[in-house]
Amino acid sequence: MTHRDGKSTISSGEMPTRVLGRTGERVSALGLGGSHIGKGLTSREAVRIIRSALDGGLTFMDNSWDYNDGESEIRMGKALKDGYRAKAFVMTKVDGRTKKEASRQINQSLKRLAVDHIDLLQHHEIIRFDDADRIFADDGANEAFIDARKAGKIRYIGFTGHKDPQVHLYMLRKARLHEFRFDTVQMPLNVMDAHFRSFQVYVLPELLRENIGVLGMKSMGSGVFLKSKVVSAMECLHYALTLPTSVVITGIDSMKILEQAFAAVKDFRPLTHHQINTLLAKTSEAAANGEYELFKTSSHFDSTAQNPEWLGEDSSRVKALAAD
Repeated sequence: MTHRDGKSTISSGEMPTRVLGRTGERVSALGLGGSHIGKGLTSREAVRIIRSALDGGLTFMDNSWDYNDGESEIRMGKALKDGYRAKAFVMTKVDGRTKKEASRQINQSLKRLAVDHIDLLQHHEIIRFDDADRIFADDGANEAFIDARKAGKIRYIGFTGHKDPQVHLYMLRKARLHEFRFDTVQMPLNVMDAHFRSFQVYVLPELLRENIGVLGMKSMGSGVFLKSKVVSAMECLHYALTLPTSVVITGIDSMKILEQAFAAVKDFRPLTHHQINTLLAKTSEAAANGEYELFKTSSHFDSTAQNPEWLGEDSSRVKALAAD
């Protein structure tokens, strides 16, 4: 799918779209992961990848305030100039758990992305039960999100996490207690997840019942699944796309990988029950204890654990009780 001069031959219309939950928005079935565009390649290369994706109809752009110290958002902002903003559904995430810190990060993301609004903003890395408690507390981050939506800075609100499905379920319960409904939820959905602390088993049915947009991530475990030697990249993508997702977000750090992503959806047909069972049988032993799902079983992907200041200080009441 590449000419000798290196130009992509991806054509518009090769990417199917899906509905993003109850928002009614149509977005590309695959999303471009924001972390990979901020490292391992030049800014010029990143812009070329993003614009080629958009030209081919891959509209869902994933990002986060903390990716590569902001470089991912800056590169996305450059790519969205010259009319490309109109082609993109822009999503980013912030880590602040207090209203003050979340507001600061939201405004910084808007500046880096060079946009007047973000289509979808998500609470990032909900990996602890107290993340939900902090976000929905008085002067918590969700107040900043709601204020930003009222001000026209963002359109939709969601949350992400990769550690434990029970934390996701707690976040959803906490939202219901506060009479708040998320538009999207992002979580690992893949051939390994089905066997261990499964978001597919525990969280996916809840989202479908509430018509919340399902954003699948870690379809290849950041490439780690391929090291198991039991599953291929195409099998990983086809499994994730077969699930009832609105978007499957995948890391794309080269034109070759972008073309692989388009190839995965060009002639995609949902896997049959037999094909699914065959894949799950192939991965059952490797996935049994989460060895390849490092985002669940290690702190390697926990950026907020390395930066506790983003989460906000303990309340004065907690400090007083601790002092006693």
